Amino acid sequence: MRARARLPGILGETFTIREAGASGVGRSRRNSPDLHRPFHGVRAVSAPKTFAEFVACYHRRMKRAHRYGGRTGMRLWGLPHPDTWTPEEPLEVMVPPDTAPPRITGVKGRRLSEDRADTTILKGVPVVDPVAAFFTCAHELTITQAVVVIDALITTASDYPDLGPRRPMTTREVIFDRLAQWGRFPGCATVREALPLARERVESPKETETRLLIVAAGLPEPEVQHEVLDRGRFVARTDLAFPKLKIAVEYEGDGHRTDKRQWRRDIQRQRELEALGWIVIRLTEADLKNAGASLLAHLRRAIAARADA
Repeated sequence: MRARARLPGILGETFTIREAGASGVGRSRRNSPDLHRPFHGVRAVSAPKTFAEFVACYHRRMKRAHRYGGRTGMRLWGLPHPDTWTPEEPLEVMVPPDTAPPRITGVKGRRLSEDRADTTILKGVPVVDPVAAFFTCAHELTITQAVVVIDALITTASDYPDLGPRRPMTTREVIFDRLAQWGRFPGCATVREALPLARERVESPKETETRLLIVAAGLPEPEVQHEVLDRGRFVARTDLAFPKLKIAVEYEGDGHRTDKRQWRRDIQRQRELEALGWIVIRLTEADLKNAGASLLAHLRRAIAARADA
């Protein structure tokens, strides 16, 4: 069997058939079965598997005024989306209103006026600003899911998962102003209803979901990231708290279970809080199922215990 010709190094791992032709690669080599076809007109030495790899593959054929937005934009910024990414999810590409959107398998083209969003080169690809990414995805979010996104956008917490280093990414006031600038768009009512429910300093999507479950059940809204002091000494910062009742609610993600040092710190922290008279309710994702029935039962018992004390 005749060995296939080696590809020019200048092409890299991903390239368009036009780039291959310009580099002297013939049609038969461009179409050989050892090369993968993630998108029409694009070839890859290895099949893309991750979100970043699919984005990088399609970037090879993006036109100058094109930029990522919608779900793709949100994922590039690290904003929480309720759906887990899969390779079947199309990349969302924003194009100017007077331009025909791309119509190829694996890509969803959408029109967006250039003055509605700033463009940032993020991870090597053009993407709309984080607020525009959120707005172009708002039509597929519930109010709770929209609050989760806004909490991520305005958080000042350094340890919110997956977000880039810029904190906050924006402010509540900027989102409000952008709403007025954009006017009516799919999902705008959801954003307007979600905005007053958002809070700064949130550290995770589950923290937002927990807070909203508590409020929806008719209970008082807990304080976000409350700092507990003992005669001026810092003891702990709780995810959610009812300071007057000395009740703390702590969400335990997988990191708390798999990181030994974190697990030991959590236990020590709980002991110190309980020594100061706090009731600590530790919960996991299982406690948020069935509209948070387990969490709410624990919380109501804790509130009742304080009322009887």
